[in-house]
Amino acid sequence: MIAPRETRAADRRLLFVCAAAVLIAIGAGLLAEALTALIALITNLAFYGRLSARFASPAANGLGPLVVLVPIAGALIVGVIARYGSPAIRGHGIPEVMEQILLNESRIAARVTALKPISTAISIGTGGPFGAEGPIIASGGALGSMVGQVLRVTADERKTLLAAGAAAGMAATFGAPVSATLLAIELLLFEYRPRSLAPVALATAAATAVRYLFHGIAPVFPVPDIVSPGGEALTAYVLLGAVVGFISVLATQALYRIEDAFEQLPIHWMWWPALGAVVVGVIGWIEPHTLGVGYDNIEGILAGTIVGKAVLVLAVLKFVSWAIALGSGTAGGTMAPLFTIGGGAGSVLGSVAIAFFPGIGLDVRIAALVGMAAMFTGASRALLASVVFAFETTRQPLALMPLLAGCTGAYLISLLRMRHTIMTERLARRGVPVITEYSVDYLSQVFAGDRATRKVVSLPADRTLEETRAWLVSGEGSATHQGFPIVDSNGALLGLLTRRDLLNPTASPTALLRDLVRRRPVVVYEWNSLRQAADLMVHEGVGRVLVIADDGSRRLLGILSRSDLLAAHERRLDAGRRAEPTIKLAFPV
Repeated sequence: MIAPRETRAADRRLLFVCAAAVLIAIGAGLLAEALTALIALITNLAFYGRLSARFASPAANGLGPLVVLVPIAGALIVGVIARYGSPAIRGHGIPEVMEQILLNESRIAARVTALKPISTAISIGTGGPFGAEGPIIASGGALGSMVGQVLRVTADERKTLLAAGAAAGMAATFGAPVSATLLAIELLLFEYRPRSLAPVALATAAATAVRYLFHGIAPVFPVPDIVSPGGEALTAYVLLGAVVGFISVLATQALYRIEDAFEQLPIHWMWWPALGAVVVGVIGWIEPHTLGVGYDNIEGILAGTIVGKAVLVLAVLKFVSWAIALGSGTAGGTMAPLFTIGGGAGSVLGSVAIAFFPGIGLDVRIAALVGMAAMFTGASRALLASVVFAFETTRQPLALMPLLAGCTGAYLISLLRMRHTIMTERLARRGVPVITEYSVDYLSQVFAGDRATRKVVSLPADRTLEETRAWLVSGEGSATHQGFPIVDSNGALLGLLTRRDLLNPTASPTALLRDLVRRRPVVVYEWNSLRQAADLMVHEGVGRVLVIADDGSRRLLGILSRSDLLAAHERRLDAGRRAEPTIKLAFPV
């Protein structure tokens, strides 16, 4: 008798995956430190001509107009690496990881693990206006995938290890384990299950511990203490978030239009990054703070030390530099540039609102923080990850309400104005369906016993084949049946015989039906879900399963067919239809 296996939320196998995820996270944390040091080394060599792995902003360089040549040189190297090493190093990391999860069973080539951080370090170290977090996420994901290909694991477990490595990369960069876990759920895992949540959560905690060993426990973006906003201020932050959300939609659309423009160029894509780097260099000459990762810019915007016209110019020029550079297909990240652009937009909008409405209690620092998180929310639709990230990187609990309000405003605008996100647009263009709405499988909520057909035409085991054939010829209640359960005198299921079995000319007419049963019946218990029944049908290659009692008697209760599974969705579809109100409101005339 073939029945569904018992499903459990956790088993010993989960402990093994958790242990592997922690080891991957430690590796991803060390990889993040190595990449950060390599970026600093290249920055010092390219802009200051010194050999040092200590972080230095390119903004203080004294190269003058010659600074334009530095990004171009770096982009040429990246183009060569992509052309002759691996084209997978191009882009901002997360969409490429998503593609491997969706199309390649989470398998990432080993060479990407090495070439992605190297190319990114060269791109950013020579002034590319990117954050290191995107490539670190991609490299951590590649490390998790590589380990998953070495170990004997399932495709689902390999996906979990990949997501654990990617989330660990983000946690090691920003010291934000909770938001890194949420980002993995919202953008990489495409599910919310204990089997994937526990390994990823442990991985982000381990990677954060690695960061603490090197940098201490201070927040990445320290912000002076803020006061709790009132009701009017919260309303204003919702509107501010919605405006920034609209800006994120425009920014995403502009990025892909630039990418489309590069696609039309009559030269090989290997040279595109160098063309984009010309713009990066010129803008970097005009405004040196647009060069490099720009984490110091984010800190200055959130602390309120960069305000007014300065922050507006920085945000606009950073956007132009980043969009053209990323659209050219070089290696870089999106998070830090989006944070800079969004923080600048929030700061400017907050300053304008304070000037016109000084009594509503807005704080320009909170406005900048809301703008930063809302920008990433609108572009990626990772709502919860954005809110928690802003909290974890500043450690300002009183900002949680404005963040939730503002990011929700941006989220709604993004949903209404943009079909795909900055992470999924490229995948959608390649014909890859990306579903970001997670809901409980409806079939998992319905018992087989509730949807089974109860009137089952069964045959007694002690009936002879000759008697059964006569019954078939008479057509009594069996004209449309192709299979018949065989039961004993107590109603216990013994097996299943098809019409072909019963009409087999080689079978003896005097044989009892119980002796003709050759295959084990495929059954489900009345408490099994329709999802388990459907999976069992696929696994066994059958179109129907029998439903039996789970009291040891094997008593036949009904039969479940594929049409029954489809019919079960009727209630789900009805729930989505607009109905007339069931409570009538009466008002006095």
